[in-house]
Amino acid sequence: MADYCTPASEPPATASEGPFAECVLCRAPTEYPESTKGVTLCPVCEWQEAQRTACSG
Repeated sequence: MADYCTPASEPPATASEGPFAECVLCRAPTEYPESTKGVTLCPVCEWQEAQRTACSG
């Protein structure tokens, strides 16, 4: 049985200095390097997304 509360993959590594990728939802700078593949979210949108997808148990 799958554990639905665990993330599907590891989050990308954060960058210590720019250029930074922009958030796909609000276009604010994220803490991820520009070369990061896939969906990148700023800390605010990441937190809001986590609230929406949190397990209720």
